[in-house]
Amino acid sequence: MKMNLIKMNLLNKFLIKLPTPTNISYWWNFGSILGLCLFVQLISGIFLSMHYSPNIFNSFESVIHINRNVNYGWLMRLVHANGASMFFFMMFMHTGRGMYYGSFLKKKVWFSGTLIMLMLMGTAFIGYVLPWGQMSFWGATVITNLMSAIPYLGLTLVNWIWGGFSVNNPTLNRFFSLHFILPFIMMMLILFHLIFLHEKGSSNPLGLKNKMDKITFHPYFSSKDLFGFMLVMFLFSIIILKTPFLFNDPENFTPANPMITPPHIQPEWYFLFAYAILRSIPNKLGGVLALLFSILIILTLPFTMNSKFKSLSMYTHKKILFILFTSIFMLLTWIGAKPVESPYVITAQLLTTMYFLYFLMIPINFKLFK
Repeated sequence: MKMNLIKMNLLNKFLIKLPTPTNISYWWNFGSILGLCLFVQLISGIFLSMHYSPNIFNSFESVIHINRNVNYGWLMRLVHANGASMFFFMMFMHTGRGMYYGSFLKKKVWFSGTLIMLMLMGTAFIGYVLPWGQMSFWGATVITNLMSAIPYLGLTLVNWIWGGFSVNNPTLNRFFSLHFILPFIMMMLILFHLIFLHEKGSSNPLGLKNKMDKITFHPYFSSKDLFGFMLVMFLFSIIILKTPFLFNDPENFTPANPMITPPHIQPEWYFLFAYAILRSIPNKLGGVLALLFSILIILTLPFTMNSKFKSLSMYTHKKILFILFTSIFMLLTWIGAKPVESPYVITAQLLTTMYFLYFLMIPINFKLFK
């Protein structure tokens, strides 16, 4: 009885009676939609793991078995595969909204969110290896090989991750174990993310600290979240039932073959922007560092943005800069899927320079025009 009372008090504090700014828009729905994405991935992943075989001789066939023989296995597979794309799309929208409206000023929330993003990327990468298709195998080989750029320890670290001298059965086994356990660790991080968020409440489009103009989360914003859930699941259902392989690489429908290299190795679309940045640097170690800092650089925003109005929506020139940054991000995603040849190489280098330059231009703009 006492435990139920504690649960009800926590529910009241963190959801039902949570003071929420009255002027937040549907852009704030992406956080709750990300929670829905995690739930969908967890449930579909657990069902898939019941029939999946983490063995290089059986894994590809086990995926075919799930699709053809398991009751609604095809649905679980499509939900899980396309759910990853939905997860990343919502995460990019959520992060973009935070950058635009100044949510990064809540440092603990921003740092924990960035850590969740990095963990999600790692989980998605090792999950892409599990079907053991051509792109899975060669993608794992190329990406894990990047660690060999680390001075002194690189080659030892690569061999330790592989569990041998190439991507093989031990690699697949440990990737499956990690892919299963990392989402549950991510759930703990998300819990801390929410606790940090609820310490001072959500930000708002104006970026002002207004403690008076707030209303309870339920029913005003819970109904907006419910509408967001319904809309996203409707669009998600259309993709699954109409174009289920829209985001899949055709090479991954072929079993992994270490003797045949695909003509163009590339990751999933949500990694293409970082992959383009990696390829644009001629030096291997420099490319790996650029890849890492393409994500970590957003951690500088809480320290470089210093204006009375924290939201970019208050300044026309800053809105233009953000639109340019969004365009650069999309162009890098497009370039990442192109072969390493002219004119794509020089274009990727220019876009990479502009990508990092944005994070230098924003604080300079704030100092000049605050």
